[in-house]
Amino acid sequence: MNNQLILVVEDHWQIRDLMEQYLSREGFRTSNASDGTQGLANFQVLKPDLVVLDIGLPRQDGFSVLNGIRRQSDTPVIVVTARDDPVDELQCFRLGADDYIIKPFRHPGVVVERVKATLRRCRIRGASRLIRFENLVVDLDAYTACVHHPTGVIKLSLTMSEHRLLARMAEFPGRAIQRAELIDAYFTENTPLETTVNTHVHNLRRKLNDAGACVDLVPVRGIGYRLDKKHG
Repeated sequence: MNNQLILVVEDHWQIRDLMEQYLSREGFRTSNASDGTQGLANFQVLKPDLVVLDIGLPRQDGFSVLNGIRRQSDTPVIVVTARDDPVDELQCFRLGADDYIIKPFRHPGVVVERVKATLRRCRIRGASRLIRFENLVVDLDAYTACVHHPTGVIKLSLTMSEHRLLARMAEFPGRAIQRAELIDAYFTENTPLETTVNTHVHNLRRKLNDAGACVDLVPVRGIGYRLDKKHG
């Protein structure tokens, strides 16, 4: 199942809802905006894996939003627009769009498949390594972790060992990770003990809970821990 976050910036609510519905069916997580200014703001806060972008938007048009995205990121952008004009299409590609789809499209599933294809190409060419699980985002390259909320982002203050532990468990959510594996591969102490792992897990659970994360580090008796969705 896909777990990537797709930001849909579209002012026509029926098209916006339809695209989100079809993306969700394929396992994608979605967020949306109905104007260009909010779309760019959402992009900066949420850091989505891909943006589906209309051109004819209120407040800021799609050209301006695309330019704003490219000034700070190489996140893939698919333009979905009613403007069947080669000049507009050329302008979008010059600004850095990854694909251009003309509305009305015959079936929303076509957009979903273009999203999948674009994401595959980006993985091949080496997109930034972000791990997402629920509202937790772990950046493997920047060694950071954040908890995303509709009102903003809370950055977790982690030690290197805590980040390595969290990243490993976030790569395999729901899978029990043995303590011995964590000790051998993910801790920097010279002589780490099982109690050290327990201490790191305790601190991580507190930090995740304080930040309002929808995940928890669950002990698995006789094995170790797993990262799972928080219940209740």
